[in-house]
Amino acid sequence: MKEKQANKVTAPSLTGRAGGGSTILVTGACGQLGNEMQLQATQNPHHHWFFTDVAAPAIPLDISDRAAVEAFVDGNAIDIIVNCAAYTAVDRAESEPERAFLLNATAPGYLAAAIERRGGHLIQISTDYVFDGTAHTPYTEDLPTCPASVYGRTKLAGEEAVLAANPSAMIIRTAWLYSRFGNNFVKTMLRLGREKLELGVIFDQIGTPTYARDLANVIMTAINQGIKPGIYNFTDEGVTSWYDFTLAIHRIAGITTCRVRPLHTAEYPTPATRPHYCVLDKTKIKQTYGIEIPHWEDSLRECIAKL
Repeated sequence: MKEKQANKVTAPSLTGRAGGGSTILVTGACGQLGNEMQLQATQNPHHHWFFTDVAAPAIPLDISDRAAVEAFVDGNAIDIIVNCAAYTAVDRAESEPERAFLLNATAPGYLAAAIERRGGHLIQISTDYVFDGTAHTPYTEDLPTCPASVYGRTKLAGEEAVLAANPSAMIIRTAWLYSRFGNNFVKTMLRLGREKLELGVIFDQIGTPTYARDLANVIMTAINQGIKPGIYNFTDEGVTSWYDFTLAIHRIAGITTCRVRPLHTAEYPTPATRPHYCVLDKTKIKQTYGIEIPHWEDSLRECIAKL
């Protein structure tokens, strides 16, 4: 899978590291998180930004091509890479494991090695799917991983490849990502809630929704305070199920004509196994960066207001 340069954001009077900023490459810039990082760039013009994405009709950058990655990183004097690019089609990954591994494991390893050669940092976005979801208390970063799907295994392999190539990398595991950009669960439930009189949604998978804007905010905090290597968890606060998440979406949006029924996972079989309980403990990132994280329902309300 190829990445292409989407755009470059620079303050009018700044180039390179002028003003004390860093030169930052964001991959996957047209996705949910990548779009939020583009908004962060406009609010942080002291940094020099490059954005790449497969959807952009511009200069090609194949992030699975080691030589191309090294040439781009060296040629543009990149200090920090934020890798938002990923193969996220969880079910399709079961039948396309090689493609998923290429983008989720091989390519991040190349990015990590390229920035390590420059003495820089990589922020790699990972997932709660590195766990099998059989626990009953929130997962901390040091618990053993045991992914139950191809997607989870390739994302875990990406973590390992990144840390092997660049020990100073920062890995952020997140879950249930949504935003006003792209396709996601919130947009789907809004559409179905307006189109259908009845909707079945799984109630026995528990986790925490994450507004991509909130994740972008903490990434920007890490960049500005100084990237501290290691694995971190980040989602919004609170716990819910997909069923209760849907009820909240409809309530906040004022959708009253659609009846939402709770479904067992067994009633909605999918090729990939999903974690039944995958709440992430965020103590480490909160203490490291001194941040407060909003409750998922407060962030959902803000996102729906923007939609």
